Amino acid sequence: MLRLRRLRFRGGVHPEGHKQSTTDREIEPLPLPARLYLPVQQHIGAPAEPLVKPGDYVLKGQLLARSAGAVSAPVHASTSGTVVAIEPFTAPHPSGLPVRTVILEPDGEERWAERSYDSDAFAMTPEEIAARVGAAGIVGMGGAAFPAAVKLNLGSRNTVHTLVINGGECEPYLTCDDRLMQERPREIIDGVRIMMRALHAHTARIAIEDNKPYAIAAMTAAAAACPDVHVTAVPTRYPMGSEKQMIQALTGLEVPAGKLSADVGIVVHNVATAHAVRNALRRDQALISRIVTVGGGAVDTPRNLEVPLGTLVSDLLEACGLKEEPARLLAGGPMMGMVLPHAQVPVVKGTNGIIALTAKEINAGEVRPCIRCARCVAACPCGLMPLEMASRVRSGDIDGAVSYGLGDCISCGSCSYVCPSNIPLVQYFNFAKGALANQREEQRKTEETRRLAAERNARLEAAKQQKANQQRRRSEAAESTESG
Repeated sequence: MLRLRRLRFRGGVHPEGHKQSTTDREIEPLPLPARLYLPVQQHIGAPAEPLVKPGDYVLKGQLLARSAGAVSAPVHASTSGTVVAIEPFTAPHPSGLPVRTVILEPDGEERWAERSYDSDAFAMTPEEIAARVGAAGIVGMGGAAFPAAVKLNLGSRNTVHTLVINGGECEPYLTCDDRLMQERPREIIDGVRIMMRALHAHTARIAIEDNKPYAIAAMTAAAAACPDVHVTAVPTRYPMGSEKQMIQALTGLEVPAGKLSADVGIVVHNVATAHAVRNALRRDQALISRIVTVGGGAVDTPRNLEVPLGTLVSDLLEACGLKEEPARLLAGGPMMGMVLPHAQVPVVKGTNGIIALTAKEINAGEVRPCIRCARCVAACPCGLMPLEMASRVRSGDIDGAVSYGLGDCISCGSCSYVCPSNIPLVQYFNFAKGALANQREEQRKTEETRRLAAERNARLEAAKQQKANQQRRRSEAAESTESG
């Protein structure tokens, strides 16, 4: 194992730790619920297109919806059973808006679709590996949910020398990756080596925060026979799990603003993604389940559960019990997680935690005016000036916020965490990003409308010209006939 290099990124914070309630609890399977709710969009990109209809009987792992674009991911059945409906259902998102969802009633038999176990991942070309990962519906499982095959294909367009595996898990409460590394290290290392082949990377660096000694020991032992795979303990500092900050801490390289990590020769994947890639290549298994930390002060028995995708959050809370009604329900950690509208939403591919917080844990406090102490500036890992950006957003000057680096903000919430005035800075920035995205979408629609109008005018002008030419030729023909 490589020891700490102390190449820390700038800024960051030390949130109070809450991992002790689940870090020693082994992963447990959650029994099948009465129904599974599988949204056709569980990833960044275009929604998948359903291939089944109500009344169809499906097998475990069977394709339910195919990907519908270059950046998309298919959806598979989490178990065998009957499709009872395909209809809008509440998404695990603060908006609470519905998305198209395949509703599956399990038969309890867990009957698998046909699978092939005879493939040799290291005899495959990088393109074949990426295709298998794409067909398995694997997305980034650290929460971003970006289709993994798209990132694995970066090796064909960029010179990727290093694969970084993110085992940081810097969010308080979350321990699902910690337990995965402790319990299944060999499978993860196998997945890492397969991903290295897909990317043409000649080395892999697995970064784990130094507050996970058992995971570090397990991964180091599993990687001992692989000289090109290195396990590195990194300092415990939020947001170490963020891609650019982890690259900086590990290598000292800084990814330029507006660029991708592949532009500096590095691709980052999560440990759970590496495990899913191994299952796809070695067991021909699509992504149909994931490990979820269920925690928070309102939970009676915090646990790490292996959950069939599509299980309702209410089923997880029932399995763990509640000591009191949660004051806030989160998908993910308290720093970057999403507030859920209620518990009747499904676990999806990017759900790494369900955190039920008490009112005491939220402790928001009264929002007071900014005193310009600049603690947010010191905490920002991206070197931005959150107080200036927030000032522009509050006055409706989104372009001004952009000029102060809004596009480089990773929404980590470090600024909000240290603000003594309890100003919800990151909420301002998320609002501004949403407004900016809407503004750009409106601009795109306007330009598209102009383009279509110009094409229509050109067609009408061409038709008018053609009609005039025909009229002229008929007149000339008539004159020729009369003169003859």
